[in-house]
Amino acid sequence: MSKLDDIVSLCKRRGFIFPGSDIYGGMAGTWDFGPLGVSLKKKIMQTWWNYWVENRDDMFGVDAAIIMNPRTWIASGHAATFSDPLVECKECHNRFRADKIADVSEKVTPDEFRATHTKCPNCGKENWDDVKPFNMMFSTHVGSVVDDASVAYLRPETAQGIFTNYKNVVDSIYPDLPFGLCQQGKAFRNEISPRDFVFRSREFEQMEIEYFVNPASWEENFEKLLKSCHDFLENIIGLPAEMIHDFEVAPEDRAHYSKRTVDVEFDYPIGREELMGIAYRTDFDLQNIARESGKNMEYRDKMTGEAFVPHVIEPSFGVERLIMAVLTSAYTEDEVNGEKRVVLKLPENLAPYRFCVSPLLKNKPELVEKAKTVYDALRAKYNNVTWDDSGNIGKRYRKQDEIGTPKCVVIDFDTLEDDTVTVRDRDTTNQTRVKISEL
Repeated sequence: MSKLDDIVSLCKRRGFIFPGSDIYGGMAGTWDFGPLGVSLKKKIMQTWWNYWVENRDDMFGVDAAIIMNPRTWIASGHAATFSDPLVECKECHNRFRADKIADVSEKVTPDEFRATHTKCPNCGKENWDDVKPFNMMFSTHVGSVVDDASVAYLRPETAQGIFTNYKNVVDSIYPDLPFGLCQQGKAFRNEISPRDFVFRSREFEQMEIEYFVNPASWEENFEKLLKSCHDFLENIIGLPAEMIHDFEVAPEDRAHYSKRTVDVEFDYPIGREELMGIAYRTDFDLQNIARESGKNMEYRDKMTGEAFVPHVIEPSFGVERLIMAVLTSAYTEDEVNGEKRVVLKLPENLAPYRFCVSPLLKNKPELVEKAKTVYDALRAKYNNVTWDDSGNIGKRYRKQDEIGTPKCVVIDFDTLEDDTVTVRDRDTTNQTRVKISEL
């Protein structure tokens, strides 16, 4: 079993992540978050928000609608260019992304794909239909009439909700340049072949920043934001620096709007893959909105009076990919007293529970009563505290290790005498006696 399989198994067994619609046999490319997964996810998203918005003077939050005017996707280029290369096997009629089953680019031509002599991953034959562009936007209809005029789309990214609100923000609070607009929320992509757990799915959460700058200073701001991305990933989220790598994307592989892109990659169990990206989008989006809407997108500098359309730098984070990176770096197998132990060494600020409180024996009322007092006091201070009195103490430790709880607090008979408890450390398994008042 691979490490990814181990992580997927743990996530389902312990209530982090389940296959979407699992009771009905699942639905490809969708995932449901259980109690512990929601806690981890919310902590990551709140940590991101605190770092990028609450703790900075140059960042502001927005929350745009998921379904937007269809002209949004015409102006952004998504209606014309947001596609993957789709190829169908003529033998078994399975469909695949051409660039994921052969060593080709996303802009591969039919002749280039055939020249690779790629065999179908499903049936092993080499009999392909032509490579065709497949637009990944989910369409829907708005209103009571289903016709061409009612067509709308689930947003494939959160960025356009930021760009369409740029003028509203400037007109209402007129922030000093440079400034960023930040948004968290759902996005939807009709992926041809969702795969690798939550790494590539059809419904996911994004955390994106559009940072508006004077075009003369884009390079300086790009480097500052890239440095902040590393600081956030390594020092705030706690990912190992040696597992994070910058990849300078070549011009021919960049998105149509980008003049520079750096993919920040991570060493996942599936290999080195993109964790997040930072792109210099120039004034592509604002100029397109200006043409499509007829509105003036210029910003007038408060100091110089100069008017110009700002350029944009975009750090874009995928929540699920960040969760998968956190789980990958935290998942550990070791040996304790000759037995294999699985432990999630989650940073304390991200762990679903900070403490687990247990009475040594659940059939001793005096221990249970004292343990409840300790539990209530810790919960009042830290909120994320759990109670566990099932099974013997060793089994409780193993369970809490698997879900990443940093400290287990055990109330025993000595507690009744001297008001001390046993505190057991998740990572070292060391146990120390601590006064309840010092917890």
